Amino acid sequence: MDFLKIKLEKLPRIGIKYGAILKKLNIETVEDFLLHFPFRYEDYSERILIENLAAGETATVMGEVVQSKLVRTWKKKMMITECFVSDETGTVRAVWFNQPYVSDSLTAGKGVRLAGKISQDAKGLFFSNPAWELSSRTPTNTGRLVPIYPETEGLTSKWIRWQMQSMIKYADELIDPIPENILKGLHLPILSEAVKSLHFPKTLKEFELAQKRFAFQQIFLVQLATQRVKISWDKQNAVSIAFNETLTKYFVQSLPFALTDAQRKAAFQILKDLEKPLPMNRLLNGDVGSGKTIVAAMASLSAINAGFQVSLMAPTEVLARQHYITFCEILKNSDIKIALLTNSYKEIKNFQFPISNFQSNPNEKISKNKSREDLLSKLKSGEINLVIGTHAIIQDDIRFKNLALVIVDEQHRFGVNQRAFLQQKIEEINDGLPNKIPHLLTMTATPIPRTLTLAFFGNLDISVLDEMPKNRLPIITEIILPSKRKDAYDFVHKEISKGHQAFIIFPLVEESEKLTELKAATQEHTRLSREIFPDLKLGLLHGKLKASEKEQVMADFKDKKYDILVATSVVEVGIDIPNATVIMIEDAERFGLSQLHQFRGRVGRSDKQSYCFLFTGSKTIKAKSRLSAMEKTSSGFAIAEEDLKLRGPGEFLGTRQSGLPDIAMEHLSNVKLIEIAQDYAEQTLQDSPDLKDYPLLQKELGKFQQNIHLE
Repeated sequence: MDFLKIKLEKLPRIGIKYGAILKKLNIETVEDFLLHFPFRYEDYSERILIENLAAGETATVMGEVVQSKLVRTWKKKMMITECFVSDETGTVRAVWFNQPYVSDSLTAGKGVRLAGKISQDAKGLFFSNPAWELSSRTPTNTGRLVPIYPETEGLTSKWIRWQMQSMIKYADELIDPIPENILKGLHLPILSEAVKSLHFPKTLKEFELAQKRFAFQQIFLVQLATQRVKISWDKQNAVSIAFNETLTKYFVQSLPFALTDAQRKAAFQILKDLEKPLPMNRLLNGDVGSGKTIVAAMASLSAINAGFQVSLMAPTEVLARQHYITFCEILKNSDIKIALLTNSYKEIKNFQFPISNFQSNPNEKISKNKSREDLLSKLKSGEINLVIGTHAIIQDDIRFKNLALVIVDEQHRFGVNQRAFLQQKIEEINDGLPNKIPHLLTMTATPIPRTLTLAFFGNLDISVLDEMPKNRLPIITEIILPSKRKDAYDFVHKEISKGHQAFIIFPLVEESEKLTELKAATQEHTRLSREIFPDLKLGLLHGKLKASEKEQVMADFKDKKYDILVATSVVEVGIDIPNATVIMIEDAERFGLSQLHQFRGRVGRSDKQSYCFLFTGSKTIKAKSRLSAMEKTSSGFAIAEEDLKLRGPGEFLGTRQSGLPDIAMEHLSNVKLIEIAQDYAEQTLQDSPDLKDYPLLQKELGKFQQNIHLE
C-alpha cells in the first residue's frame, strides 16, 4: 500500500473535518502534508535554569508542576489558568488565558517543558501563554527549533506539528527526483532527510542545508524548463529577414528626435537576429519611457518591407489600443496597413503610398468597426501588414498569409501559465509559412534585476534599454506628509493653470472591510471634485469599467476634457499623456517601489518638467526609508534592485503569481546557486535531452510546470 497517496480525510486522527480544512491549503494526501513546510521557526532549543530567567527574553524551562489552579476574573469574565513550575534552582509562574483545559493536564507532580516569552508584573517573572508539553514526550512544541506553519482558519501550527510528528516516519518512502550524482556533487541531503530536517531540525545548520537543497531543486527545475524551451525553439526554422540599412537609416532620420545609444544597440541586435534562419527569442527590457516602441517599430518595418506580416500582442485592450494609435503615428509616412483586433475593437487604418516614400501629412483612409470576418479575411490574404491586439490574436480561427514576427508587450501580465505556453502557441500559430515559425520579441517596462534575469529568463537573449531620451527632464519626486497636503494641492492648481494635466492614484476602487482605512477612488473622486478642485474637471478610471468606458475616459483625458484623472493601478502601464506633468500617489507605502516607478512613468513623457508626489501617513522608519529611494533615483533598474533587496524576491515577483515556494524565493538573490543550477541543467539535458534517462526528474518537472508561472 502506498501510504503517501492516502487521502488525509481517511486517517482517523484527521478525518473529514480537518481534511476539508487542509484541502483549502491544497493539502490532500500524506505526501502533500509532508511537503507542507514551515515558513519560520521559534528557537526554543536552549533550556535555561529558572534562576537565570530575565524579563523580555524567550526561554525554555523544564521542571515539575508544583501547583495548578483555575481562576475566573469577575470584571472580564475570563478563565485564567495559573501554574507553578519548579526546577533545581527555583520556581516560575505560567499563565494561560481562556484555556481551562491546561489546568486539567498540568496537575501537581507532572514533568513539563514550558517555552515562550518572559513577562513581569507585581508578582514577579512569569510565562504568558507559553507553549507547553509533558517532559516525557519527544520535544515537538518546546525544547527545540519549533516549526511555524502557514495556517488557515481552524488549523493551528501546534495541531500541524502533532500530526507531522506521527507522519514524519513516512518521509522515508519519498522518492527523490534529483539524480544522486548531483546531490553528492553539491553535498546536499537526499529528499527524505531534507524533509525531516525542515520539519524538525536538530540544529540551525541542518535546517539551512535542507533549505538549500529545496531551493536548488526548485531553481534547477526552473532552469530545466526554460532550457528545454530554448532547445526546442532552437531546432525550429524561421524566415531570414534581410537588414535593409537604407530603409532603417531613412526611418531613423525621419523621427522628430534622436535615438539613444541604447536604442541603437538594441535595434541592431534585433535586426541582426531577424537575418538568421533560426527564430529570434529576445527580451527587450527597458525602463519606463526608454523608447521600446520605436525599437519594436524598426523591427516591424524591416519585416513588413521584406514582404512579411507582424503581430503585436498586449495584455489589455487599453494597452493594445494605445499601441495601435502609437504605431499608426510612427508609421504614418509608410504604406503599411495596420489593424486593431480585440474582443471590443476591430479597426483598420490604411495609408496609400509607397513604403520607400516618407511623406508628411498623408491622406488617411480610416475604416472603423470592420467586422471580425472582414478583418480575418484581410489577415489571411496578406492585405493587413501589422495586426495589434490582445490574446485574441492567437485564437485558433486566426490565419495569416506570412507572419514572420510576433511582438509581445508586458508578457508577464498575460496571466499565461508559462512563457513556454505562449511560445508553444506561437509555434502552432497559423502563420502561412510552412515549416517556419515567427521570430519572437517580448518587451517589458518593468526593469528586471540581474539575479531574476538569470533565474527566470535563461532561454532568452536580452537587450537592455537603460538610457532615457535626451530631451527628457528627470521627474522631481517628493514624499508628502499630511501637513504638506494642501501645498501639494495648490501646486497642482498652478500646473493646471499653465495648461498641464495631473493624475491622482488610489490603491482601491471601493472600500472593503479589510482595508477600511484606505481611500476608495470613487469616494475620493467625489470629495476632490467638491472640496479640493471644484473649479476643475475630474475624470475617473478604474478596473471595473468596461473596456469601451476605459477607452472613452482615456480619450477624453488625452483630448483635455479633464484636467485631472483620478485612477487606480489600471494606469500603471501603457497610458501616454505627454501633457500630464504631475502624478500624486495616495498611500504610497502600500505599493512596491517598482510599481511606484511605473506610476511615475505616466508623467515626464515630454520636454516639460514633471513631478511625482508620494503621499504617506505612515510614521515608520522603514516606510520612509523605502520611499526615499524614489526621491534619490530615477533609474528603474536601480529602483528594481532596491525593491528586490527590501521586499525579497517573493514579494517582488508575487509568490502566488509565480507559484515558486518561499524556500526558492528566499534564495533567488543567490547568484552562485542559480549559476550552479544552470550548469547542472545544461549537463543533464546534454546527457538526455528528453529526460528519458531520468524518469523521476521528468515526472517531477511535469508536476512543476503545472504549478509554476514563469512570468
